Amino acid sequence: MTFSTSETTDKMTHHNDQVVVIKHVSKQYKTGTLALSDVSLSMQNGEFVTLLGPSGCGKSTILRLVAGLEPPSAGTVNAPAVSQRKQHSTAFVFQEHTLMPWASVFDNVWLPLRLQGYGKREVQVKVMSALRSVGLEEFANAYPAQLSGGMKMRASIARALITDPELLLMDEPFAALDDMTRQKLNDDLLRWQQERSVATLFVTHNIAEAVFLSQRVLVMQARPGKIIEEIKIDQPYPRTAEFRTSLSFLHYCRTLSSALMRTAASEVLSA
Repeated sequence: MTFSTSETTDKMTHHNDQVVVIKHVSKQYKTGTLALSDVSLSMQNGEFVTLLGPSGCGKSTILRLVAGLEPPSAGTVNAPAVSQRKQHSTAFVFQEHTLMPWASVFDNVWLPLRLQGYGKREVQVKVMSALRSVGLEEFANAYPAQLSGGMKMRASIARALITDPELLLMDEPFAALDDMTRQKLNDDLLRWQQERSVATLFVTHNIAEAVFLSQRVLVMQARPGKIIEEIKIDQPYPRTAEFRTSLSFLHYCRTLSSALMRTAASEVLSA
């Protein structure tokens, strides 16, 4: 069993397979709040990386910067949505499902392709294939109000994956779900992610979820937001239900828990 814990540094080299490179990024809002300070990270194509930390540590801010929704106050962000090197190459899944309540499940999933100018008939097979992959083929004509919370999130993920993105950003998508539904969606998310080899930057507060999903977990502290530790989850895919009850899983959970405790201690000292 191998554990690798190292502080994230700026000693990153550019490779052709890097999909995200953030260097010395800070973000200060007009209110004066310093949300992020000197954050650096990189991601490879097809990699699953999780941001883990307390509320207010800037996890969602990093996602917004990578998505090109906000500019950094200092430093550089190199990502598909920022460099515009590939149109529609970044997809974002939020904590809320953000489905249009007046539209069918089919039409919700079709939306990104519709905005690209594709007609309904052109994408019929592609949308139905996406719905089939998330287990919603029989609900294509249903409306969001007729779906459970887990089914709504499945529809949101299908909509995100319909454009075959290079990068998938996920901001606590399963936080509001019960544990059983959450674990099932964790299993399915990894299957979809592995099938498509899409780089995924995932935000969670849940240690077990971070261990199960990730290749690397970046532990953050708040006030201001910083990445203080990088922990590699050195376990092969596919991850199985047996992994959740293994000694390896328990040790990784303890490692992350200890890292979060050190984060809390450092915040107290700096307060």
